[in-house]
Amino acid sequence: MKKYLVIGNPIEHSLSPKLHNYWFKKNNIDANYDRRKIEKNEIQEIISEIKNNKLNGVNVTVPFKSDVIPFLDTLSEESQITQSVNTIYMHDKKVVGHNTDIKGFELSLRETRFNLKNKIIFLLGAGGVVPSMIYAFEKLGVSKVIVSNRTKQKAESLKKNFPNISIVDWGDQPEFDMIVNATSLGLGKEDDIGLNLKNINKEKFFYDVIYNPKETNF
Repeated sequence: MKKYLVIGNPIEHSLSPKLHNYWFKKNNIDANYDRRKIEKNEIQEIISEIKNNKLNGVNVTVPFKSDVIPFLDTLSEESQITQSVNTIYMHDKKVVGHNTDIKGFELSLRETRFNLKNKIIFLLGAGGVVPSMIYAFEKLGVSKVIVSNRTKQKAESLKKNFPNISIVDWGDQPEFDMIVNATSLGLGKEDDIGLNLKNINKEKFFYDVIYNPKETNF
């Protein structure tokens, strides 16, 4: 039986095991998919499990999407550009880091049928999935991406790979067409994003990366 995992911290909210095990069963694939809460110092051990065939593949969620990179042998083009990895597997005796977030995010945007051409995007957060989102937005022809993060320095560091983005202080509210919550604020019922949303008209598009719980305060 093949064994797969999603790693992160927190990890309880992840529906990946439910999704993957459903498709394994549906397609008669002899495999199991689990989740494991880890600390940063356990990443190397996880990679060793892949190298030693104890695990056949691993998905990576917050907050380790860039932390895993130093332990990998090679990166796909998508991971190289974004410096973000969400999928790890063995290929030609090398541990490969890949990024499927870009394609997944792009597909979900296309399904909304919201026309992104020349739109201004206000992106909250600077963690794991954010580089993938910026990359997807730039591919889809938005006019500007504005990033705000509770730790401004972390947002500023995104400029290394994406020099065209703008950075604003946390709590500032620039003009935008679409606002994206890519923070962990919303995993808890009491979480408050800390923005004054009263003056925002109904034509603005809201996108929340958090899918569990189904509805967040945002």
